This record gives sequence, structure tokens and C-alpha cells, in this order.
Amino acid sequence: MDRYHEVIAKSRVTVNDAEVKAEVARILEKKSEYETPEVYRFLLGSIDLTTLSTEDSESSVTRFTQRVNDFENDYPQYPHVAAICVYSNFAEVVRTNLDVEGVDVCVVAAGFPSSQTFQAVKVADVALAREAGADEIDIVLNVGMLLDGNYEELSDEIIELKHTARGAKLKVILETGCLKTAELIRNASILAMYSDADFIKTSTGKIYSGASLEAAYVMCRCIREYYETTGRRVGFKAAGGVRSTEDAVAYYTIVREVLGEEWLDADHFRIGASSLANNILSSLEGSPVKYF
Repeated sequence: MDRYHEVIAKSRVTVNDAEVKAEVARILEKKSEYETPEVYRFLLGSIDLTTLSTEDSESSVTRFTQRVNDFENDYPQYPHVAAICVYSNFAEVVRTNLDVEGVDVCVVAAGFPSSQTFQAVKVADVALAREAGADEIDIVLNVGMLLDGNYEELSDEIIELKHTARGAKLKVILETGCLKTAELIRNASILAMYSDADFIKTSTGKIYSGASLEAAYVMCRCIREYYETTGRRVGFKAAGGVRSTEDAVAYYTIVREVLGEEWLDADHFRIGASSLANNILSSLEGSPVKYF
């Protein structure tokens, strides 16, 4: 048994899907406590504002970035988003045009959204994105290797990409809509964290169903167990279908109740979204706002 199979075998995180569903229902009974302007402000500042469209271009990404610049002047009472997330080839466009201090340049790379390409291509993509100014790099865990039980090769791939990222945050997307079961989501979470991921992320939002609260619960339980074992705090990112303020508060509730307030900052909690920022802004303003 290799060290990856061994650490998974030692995990005490539940893989009973019915138990997971029941725990999520219990935790969400507290959600109304967090439906407050203070939480909405925190959530706004936790967003990776995302554009991942076939129609993206240098001019459209420049305009997208400019809206984040303008937001600081137009809504100075609210926090800016945590990051702008784009395809890797637009990292330099965002870096060149972004004026707001504290907003990171985030890219998806390494065969996104399927992780199906040569390892050399993945490494080159991550290296070029980092060179172009990316602060954060989101990659997709190789689901095929996971399902085959090829844990060592899967982990070696992530470790190499983390090394290639040269200090940039590495977020590993599990594609939980494909994995479906609590057991597979647990295994993927553990493998990503023991391969030096800085964040584990639910979904790409491109192929399979997006984030689910059940997946988030299992991932957060794994993060908690990993922290208690190693002392290293890994972040959590929900992405794929998180659109409404109510959706965002639900994920906040899971993180707060499972991981605690120590995870409630932009270094450890993110939501990847395109329309969510407008909806949270609308909740704060009390009327519909379409700013981004």
C-alpha cells in the first residue's frame, strides 16, 4: 500500500451519502443567522469574479478588468472582489490593466476543464501563466487517474504543477459533479491536499453539474481532518452554479460551521462566479444592480 492509499484508509470522514445529506440539512438550520449585511459584504470580498467564455478577447477582458477598477470608486463602502479569474492566455491582460490593490490575477490552466492533455503541456501552461502575472492558478484533478486508483501518478502531477507555479496559489478542482459519491469526493480531497494544493475547489462549471452543499461538506470535513493531522490550513472554493445571495450564504454556513471563523478570509474561502457579485450587490443595495 502506497502512502496515498494509506492516508485515505486512515481517514475518519464519513462516506455515507445519507449521513452527509442529513448533516448538511442540520447545519443549514443555522443559515438564517448569517443572512446579514456583514456576511454579504464578506461574501462580496470572497468572489473570484470569472469570465470563461469562448467569446473572451483582449478587449472584452480589458473591459471586464476595468469594471473592477471602477467599482472601487463607485462603491467605496463595499469590499472589492478577491480575484479576477480568466483563461491563462489573458493573465497579462488582467495584470496590465488591473489597478486595484489586493485583487489577485487568477487563471484556469493545465488542460482546463478536462485535465486531458500531455503533462508537458500542463506544465508549460502553468509556467507561462505565472510568467504573465498570475497570482493564483486553478487546475483540474485528473479524474481518470483517480477512478483507476492511480493515486501516485495523479499526485505527482499536481506536485509538479505546484512547483511550476513558483509561489502562486494552486487551487485544485475536484469536479465533484462527476465524482458524485461522498467516498470519491473524500478521496480526491485528500489526494489534492497531500499533493500541496493551497485550495480545493468543487467544480469547473463547464461539463458536469456544479457545486453542491453535500460536496462542500465532505470537502470541509477533509480540510478539517487534514489541518488537525498536519497543521496546514487549506482553503475551500465553491464554483459552478453559485449564483444567488442565498446560495452563497449556504456555502458560508457550511464553512463556518465545519471549519470555523479561522477559514473566513480571502486566503481560505472563495466563491468562483460571474453573476453572483451583482446579486450580492443587489442584496446590499436593496434593489437590482447590474454592475459587472
